[in-house]
Amino acid sequence: MDNLQEAANFIRSKTSLKPKIGIVLGSGLGHFVNKIEVELSLPFAEIPHFAPATVEGHNGQLLIGTVNGQAVACMQGRIHYYEGHPMHQVVFPVRTLAMLGVETIILTNAAGSLREQNKAGTFLIIKDHINLMGDNPLKGPNLKHLGPRFPDMTETYDKKLIQTMTDVFKEQKVTHATGNYCGVSGPTYETPAEVQYLRLIGGDAVGMSTVPEA
Repeated sequence: MDNLQEAANFIRSKTSLKPKIGIVLGSGLGHFVNKIEVELSLPFAEIPHFAPATVEGHNGQLLIGTVNGQAVACMQGRIHYYEGHPMHQVVFPVRTLAMLGVETIILTNAAGSLREQNKAGTFLIIKDHINLMGDNPLKGPNLKHLGPRFPDMTETYDKKLIQTMTDVFKEQKVTHATGNYCGVSGPTYETPAEVQYLRLIGGDAVGMSTVPEA
């Protein structure tokens, strides 16, 4: 908790904005930062206790600014479990956002489709996930300021936000679907047998992130 507080205090000392919305940009989505009126840009390496991002397509920086007048904290890139980091390090950035006062987090990623009808380029709105990573960031001492020891996961993904995203995609005529995301450890992609298994257990997409942060 001390490390989280130190990281949050460091960021807080650099900006007057108090964002309530956080965004994590996955692979290929870094261009969203062009929509932000940036007040503060910090490489992960400059923030206390943050691990640097090493994956191609993940710039590894925190941006704080406004989008249409709304203050946001945006992670351009993320830390992945397959990079060799322990789970508590993987989720350290989003926990820091919580310490900053962020109440709503929008998680994005690049994932593989498990359904033939969801072609490349389809946006999948995650309604639930299946954790197949073999680990959990909540193991160890409970951080009471961040949540209970045994959190209820029945509504991990906010129904109102799901509906809002659905309405916006329909209005903008964006190809989309709603489904279940399977989180795996990586870094290998899935074998044909594993893809078949993931479909059988109800998966609609598979990737190597997001689940720990959620």
